[in-house]
Amino acid sequence: MKTNEVRFISISRQVFLITIIIGLYTAISGTQALGQAQNAYATDKQVIAKGQQLFQQNCSACHNFLQKGIGPNLAQVTAEVSPQWLKKFIHNAPAVIASGDARATKLYKEYQQYMPAFTSLSDTDLQALMSFIHSRQKSAASPETDKMLGDALKDPIPTKIQKSGLQLSLEKVTTAPATANQVPLARITQMRVLPGVKGQKDRQFIVDHRGQLYEMVADKLEIFMDMNKERAGFINKPGLATGFGSFAFHPEFYQNGLLYTTHTEKANAAPADFAYPDSIKITLQWVVTEWKMTDPTSSDFKGTGRELFRVNMVSPIHGMQEITFNPLAKPGSPDYGLLYIGIGDGGASENGFYFICNDNTKIWSSVLRIDPRGTNSRNGRYGIPANNPYAKSTNPAVKKEVFCRGFRNPNRICWTPDGKMLITDIGHANAEELNIGVAGADYGWPEREGTFVINHRGKMAQVYALPQEKRQYTYPVAEYDHDEGNAISGGFVYTGTAIPELTGKYIFGDIVNGRVFYVDSRQLKLGDQAPVQELDIQLNGAVTDFRTLSGSKKTDLRFGQGLNQELYLFTKADGVIYKVVDSSLTK
Repeated sequence: MKTNEVRFISISRQVFLITIIIGLYTAISGTQALGQAQNAYATDKQVIAKGQQLFQQNCSACHNFLQKGIGPNLAQVTAEVSPQWLKKFIHNAPAVIASGDARATKLYKEYQQYMPAFTSLSDTDLQALMSFIHSRQKSAASPETDKMLGDALKDPIPTKIQKSGLQLSLEKVTTAPATANQVPLARITQMRVLPGVKGQKDRQFIVDHRGQLYEMVADKLEIFMDMNKERAGFINKPGLATGFGSFAFHPEFYQNGLLYTTHTEKANAAPADFAYPDSIKITLQWVVTEWKMTDPTSSDFKGTGRELFRVNMVSPIHGMQEITFNPLAKPGSPDYGLLYIGIGDGGASENGFYFICNDNTKIWSSVLRIDPRGTNSRNGRYGIPANNPYAKSTNPAVKKEVFCRGFRNPNRICWTPDGKMLITDIGHANAEELNIGVAGADYGWPEREGTFVINHRGKMAQVYALPQEKRQYTYPVAEYDHDEGNAISGGFVYTGTAIPELTGKYIFGDIVNGRVFYVDSRQLKLGDQAPVQELDIQLNGAVTDFRTLSGSKKTDLRFGQGLNQELYLFTKADGVIYKVVDSSLTK
């Protein structure tokens, strides 16, 4: 089984350091001249402190010294590779891979992605970084709790995803402006439509994590809002879904001018409304903001913002990638005007702090529901809906904002035409999930991954068969394992009229390899597993795939809903936006 490390790794200056550290972690040992290695690692406290800073800034998103996370556990790495090999790999990883080097080839096969040559780290910086890592080395230990769970599953989901026989015809619409000079060229991640009212036309928007919210007019992307200008503390590094996370227009936007966003700022930029013990590191903060536009009909954002709340995060991963209103809720209905917020565990479990995200007394690993126009929250800046599942709890520790919980990374939320709330959850090392959202439900993280047991105190790269349930969890209605992909990319149920063959199908895919899947939304039922099927794609009459189209092993595939409920697919690797214009049966 492959890990899901590559799901969030963007090829950037910072994240290339992650590849360096991956290179450290190889199972091949015993043949190196490791006696020389000890001399390569400094013991000076100032050098190690500098290395720690480099590690926290560039590497901690994917690596720790407790267990495998997005990247490998680094607790024993400097005992397993030579500093000479490491330095060569840092200098030009693609060349080392191309040379046939056994370690480099193994890493490439495991993580399915080339990393560019990296020459900006000085020898001094590199020694400091490696010296810090060396200072954290520990002896191997296998927790007894892993043994108690029985045998780890080698192939959690042996049934393979079948071809559906349907082929989507794509049309290239445009290419997003490059916001960097390396892959990913444009971190475009979410597309939404603002419905028009009283003579206003529907409008189409797409956001780039690096700070730009574009309005899509025909085949042009015009900047509507730039978070870099609106918030001086805005950051979009080190990548891994940090930056301008998500946006949602209030259902009465043209009356009240209200727009909601999430974005990241540096650690301790301001006091957090949701924090954890100060003995645990803070890597960054996620902020939810309400903006009031001066003129809602304008094509350029002008207005003021007020902060609703901010949250501390252990690492840059698994933040706030989704905020949304229920588009099916009508004025007067209990769900109307309530804002749903998906917030991941922030890497807490992988860094050994599972207690931050294991129940409803914390907001991490949850989907929240708030009334942004209310005032009865603890900070008085938003409301707790009276129909929230814990709104009447008498336990002062319970976070009444929680709608449902138990997710590692609830990265997309949508609704089916018949009213089911769908939540995709990016898994750890084995399972990718599609869930039906139920008020008050617990989906298991960090005790469960998909329909399997995971031991957050032990080897998290392994999963085990479910035992007799001692606690009631809600399980996915569709899932796939890492034989098929590495990170689920949430989509939509097709409700357009142009492609009848897709009607009622929930179209989604895999972020990393760019495969496109669907499940029939009418088959999604709690307690059952709907079959996942694969859709082929073609462009200009030729069958292709997104790795070929994007020219990258990591496609960073995303799905969007456009005007007239048209289906869009786009890849962050190259910033190209495609529209699905037809479908056909494969021969």
